[in-house]
Amino acid sequence: MEFGLDGASAGVELIKDVGEATFMQDVIEASQEVPVIVDFWAPWCGPCKTLGPALEAAVTEAGGKVRMAKVNVDENQMIAGQMRVQSIPTVYAFFQGQPVDGFQGAVPPSEIKEFVNRVAALGGDGGLADAIAAADEMLEAGEVQDAAQTYAAILEEDPNSAPAYAGLARTHLAVGNADDAEATLNGAPAEISDAPELEAVRAQIELARQAESAGPLAELRAAVDANPDDHQSRFDLAVAMNADGDVQGAVDELLELFRRDRDWNDAAAKQQLFTIFDALDAKDPIALTGRRKLSSMIFV
Repeated sequence: MEFGLDGASAGVELIKDVGEATFMQDVIEASQEVPVIVDFWAPWCGPCKTLGPALEAAVTEAGGKVRMAKVNVDENQMIAGQMRVQSIPTVYAFFQGQPVDGFQGAVPPSEIKEFVNRVAALGGDGGLADAIAAADEMLEAGEVQDAAQTYAAILEEDPNSAPAYAGLARTHLAVGNADDAEATLNGAPAEISDAPELEAVRAQIELARQAESAGPLAELRAAVDANPDDHQSRFDLAVAMNADGDVQGAVDELLELFRRDRDWNDAAAKQQLFTIFDALDAKDPIALTGRRKLSSMIFV
């Protein structure tokens, strides 16, 4: 599956020298697909020797979301004149055939990176959001292998995609492999390790492991009915209900346990509720209503 984001992987040079013969193709036409930064420089220009490599590094780090064209003004005076380049270094950014941003002179590395990121953002995500949505639908439909391949392809395009890492981990959970799911999350880059999508899967992994040792529903229900203050049986019942797919029932039992004894077993009911809520989508009605009910009970 191709998403049109990573120009390098598609055989397109991210950074190239451009002249008058190729400016139209490599800048104007190319910018219809992805933003192109044009660096006007010359060999005798001192600041250019610092700015150019810094720009190249930032463009490379952007991973194909933006390209760079280097124009030697000594060899391409016609282009420099048309672009009204009066001093160098001068940098312009093009998107969809038009200049959209730029600056003149040397700037600090932090501003260079900010400029490149700003320009790269103009091109969107190259269709990755749609690809993630498609992979999510595959996983929901039980097409686990296809979903896993799509998430993996997305990560090749964007190695810092938290939704893709989370999705790939969930494909392992879908086939009952919590260890591989956890290993996938552990392999995520440090900068996204605390992303909400990954935290949700960590909660799902915890619940999956609890499900492996969940007791028989009928026996646990009978124990709770016989003694409503049997907190351990009620807690185990909630775990078993969640493992059986009755998330709402599990939340109700845990809320009842919290109502009866909020401090039981180091506030285990509250912690289990938070785990369930974290595993659900933030907008899930069960999570929204459950959090509201728990909050009202905590502050009573």
